[in-house]
Amino acid sequence: MSFLRILPPIGVLAISAGICYWIFWSEPEPRKFPRKETLPQVGVFRLEPEDYQVWLYSQGTVKARTESSLISEARGRVISISPSFRAGGFFEEGEVLLRIDPRDYETAVVTSRAELARAKLALAEEVASAEQARADWERLHPGVEPPELVSREPQLEQARANALSAEARLENALLNLERTRITAPYAGRILSKNVDIGQFVNAGSALAEIYAVDYAEIRLPLSELELGYIDIPESYRDEASGTSDLPSVFLTTTIGKSEIEWEGRLVRAEGAFDVQSRQLFFVAQVDDPYGKREDGRPPLKVGSFVQARIEGKVLEDVIILPRKLYRKNEYVVVIDEEGVLHRKSIEVEWSDSENLIIRSGLKEGDRVCLTPLSFPSEGMRVAVVSENGINVASDDKSKMQTEKDVIR
Repeated sequence: MSFLRILPPIGVLAISAGICYWIFWSEPEPRKFPRKETLPQVGVFRLEPEDYQVWLYSQGTVKARTESSLISEARGRVISISPSFRAGGFFEEGEVLLRIDPRDYETAVVTSRAELARAKLALAEEVASAEQARADWERLHPGVEPPELVSREPQLEQARANALSAEARLENALLNLERTRITAPYAGRILSKNVDIGQFVNAGSALAEIYAVDYAEIRLPLSELELGYIDIPESYRDEASGTSDLPSVFLTTTIGKSEIEWEGRLVRAEGAFDVQSRQLFFVAQVDDPYGKREDGRPPLKVGSFVQARIEGKVLEDVIILPRKLYRKNEYVVVIDEEGVLHRKSIEVEWSDSENLIIRSGLKEGDRVCLTPLSFPSEGMRVAVVSENGINVASDDKSKMQTEKDVIR
């Protein structure tokens, strides 16, 4: 009786176990799918030799080629000044900038002329006396040369000297009178003035500070390394320095929010290195910096700070590498024809803000990787999908995807 009571549960368990067993072992065999292994896709840039124009960068302050102190050579009161005689005023060569009271000097001229007239009269009288004395001597002593005192030679020489001295004093008086008119020695501009109308000045007084406006000059320092990349004819003793074929210079200054560019040229190098910075200063020159331009550019004012871009040498048939492709400033990623990555160290000949000029480490035909890779390791395989910006087809050795049959 008890056996019949437990038989149904046992049967249920057995049937359930059989069903589970049947479900587990009757599962169909998994299907086979191809697994795709993806290679990193990269673009490359094939290197080819090019000519490269070197530009050197420097900075400096604009100065006038000629600066002078306008000094008075006469004493007296200033009686008139030119409208140009003010700070910032322009003047032309020979223009009268101011006048000093000339009356004392005019009086000196009149006095000197009177003295000259008396000296000429005395000379004429002495010449007549000398001729009369010689005639009297020859009448009393025919054929005998008269003594100097008898012929009045010393008196005649003194009269001539007095006449020459009077002429010199007149010339000096006229020169002093001319100096009461202060004229401009060249075309220029007033930097500062020290006197005004009605003021008394002495000889040697500084009247104004002036500078020429024909040229502007800028001293530009270059390092010893940069000197090897610029063509400047050397200057030698007893040799005239030429001004042809000198490098161009482009000067940029900021006015407000605008950048103004001026073109000039290097005209010379200074004769010695700066002992502290080990730099050599070159002088750039801009013609007519205050002349009005058709494009409306403002003048290149003295004292302006400018950035300079100097034309250097042209490096021929060199390998040019964009700076951004120099990874961590340590290596360059190169992809060979098999699609294998290599890390190469390079030696730089020259560099600027955008490019590196390669001395060694890369050669013509190398393919430099353009695509940033997180962990570019030596021997890594990649898929080249573009070269020099042009899409390329994948070949069997460097295809984008390779399939391997595996059982999932």
